Amino acid sequence: MKVAITSADTFVAPYIQEMLGDSAVLVPEESLADPLALDALLTPCSGLIHINSRPVDTSVDRNDRDAYISMRESSRPILDAVDRHGALHLVIIGTLRVHPQWEPGEAYYGDDSTLAPRDTAAEGQLWMEENALERAEAERPVSIVRASNVQGVPLEGPPGNGLLHRWAEECQIGWINIPGDGSDIKDFVHVQDLVRVVDAVLSNPPPTRDSIAVGSGKGITMEELAGIYNSRTGCDTEFGQNDVGEVFGMVDAWALQDRFGFKPEISLEEMIEEAFEAAGH
Repeated sequence: MKVAITSADTFVAPYIQEMLGDSAVLVPEESLADPLALDALLTPCSGLIHINSRPVDTSVDRNDRDAYISMRESSRPILDAVDRHGALHLVIIGTLRVHPQWEPGEAYYGDDSTLAPRDTAAEGQLWMEENALERAEAERPVSIVRASNVQGVPLEGPPGNGLLHRWAEECQIGWINIPGDGSDIKDFVHVQDLVRVVDAVLSNPPPTRDSIAVGSGKGITMEELAGIYNSRTGCDTEFGQNDVGEVFGMVDAWALQDRFGFKPEISLEEMIEEAFEAAGH
């Protein structure tokens, strides 16, 4: 059977398409406004993957009210199409920003973490998630996938995505901008490992509904990470920079391993090396 993918995302979606191969059915943006065209695309499909991490228009700020409206309205046609389909597994991929910012001593991110969107785009993300979960049935199960700090190079080539790549670019001008005081922890996951989780989710749909957090289960402080970049390039480390929009904290990797037998294949060291190569070091 085929699996449909909403095509607005240009980073994760191409990797998913590559993983699916001939089974992938790309849903053009214009088809979302045409129920007949959308239904025709979904007819041969057993699954639908929707990237629900931010507004389609990337120029819209995450805290702009238009972000919520845009994400809500772009998700309505998908939710309605799933209702019209006889049997379809809906997989919604978003971020951990629907949870409060993690603090030291708190439990790791997991399926029972508190829901409290930290910005307007996260409100839009959660609106679709909650509406999808309410409609979930045995024939139309719903899987929510919330990813940690996803790193990697788009299939079309550099620049790379994520803080590791941003720092690899910045250190070429002599310094890196470190969000916060350096004590905060990040859990990095490579886009290819995220796609492996999506593949596992498609192969093992829940009875009706499921929510999972995706990360490596390993954290590193910003100070420790900055030390790696400093020792490699001699760059200065500028602490105390704006940390708005950053996702700190760790994911409960045990839940991923228990549910899907998943362990990350790409280490932090390999992600850092990829970032330096992509930046031309």
